Amino acid sequence: MGPMRAAVLSRFGGPENLELKDVEKPAPGPGQLLVRVICASVNPVDAKLRHDGSWAGLSPPVILGYDASGVVAGAGPGATRFKPGDEVYYTPEIFGNPHGSYAEYEVVPEAIVAPKPAGLGHAQAASMPLAGGTAYEALVRRLRVQVGEVVLVHGGAGGVGSFAVQIARAAGCRVIATAGPENQSTLHRLGADHCLDYTGGGVAKAVLELTGGRGVDAVFSTAGGQTIAESLPVTRPGGRLATILGPGVDLDLLYPRNLTLHGVFLTREAARLEELGRLAERGQVRPLVEAVLPLEQVADAHRRMDSGHGRGKLVLQVAQHD
Repeated sequence: MGPMRAAVLSRFGGPENLELKDVEKPAPGPGQLLVRVICASVNPVDAKLRHDGSWAGLSPPVILGYDASGVVAGAGPGATRFKPGDEVYYTPEIFGNPHGSYAEYEVVPEAIVAPKPAGLGHAQAASMPLAGGTAYEALVRRLRVQVGEVVLVHGGAGGVGSFAVQIARAAGCRVIATAGPENQSTLHRLGADHCLDYTGGGVAKAVLELTGGRGVDAVFSTAGGQTIAESLPVTRPGGRLATILGPGVDLDLLYPRNLTLHGVFLTREAARLEELGRLAERGQVRPLVEAVLPLEQVADAHRRMDSGHGRGKLVLQVAQHD
């Protein structure tokens, strides 16, 4: 198939181990698409895998990257939903996948690919599948938020949390969101009804005051741990919570308050992205793109992510779109 450019992780460790190299261009097998990647976004899981991806069945050299927007360049036998030239977006599998989207071309199962939302550029679209899909899975499918409910989003200015705030708003919920002091304006811009600074330690008290002592109907945590413990007493009896990280705390309050706790780890599928795409096309969800960097600066992107930036997504421009 010839060579292609890719950011290859030569060994586990720091960002300096990400190097731009020429590697063999892959060929699609049965049920697979070959996608020319235009943009790939950077996620916290990338840094976790870069540090040590053995837990996900990876061993260097590997190509990271789990968000992409691009153009179909070919199809394997039985892949018939798309044709060459179609614009698509997707989040590839993490476990056991050594060929992620930090590359000019990627082979992916057609079953996890969806049409790129109309009206979104590739940088915006590449920011959505992993973070947006996680928020959609938590709020719509697990928590099943309803019009008029009060939803608490912990970490509402980050990659996943910023989608959660917008999806809850689109569902007709009243949204209470937390962030650090430097991201309060971001919460306002996303449409949160009440914006709380979590550094002061008064989130639980503020939530009870805002709900007249009743508590919220649903909680979504992007941080796990202590945010779950603090949320249990301020979730109304019969309410529900979802977390994308392990709770790691005392959960005894779950049973006397009849609460439900959902653990959310994203599976890959096209249908969820099609549903999320419709929200984007209607302007109800817009990704927060903090910066777009060329693929050559992938190590810099990882350094920025490691520094704990908390405002939206970093995107890698892999190729220029014709």
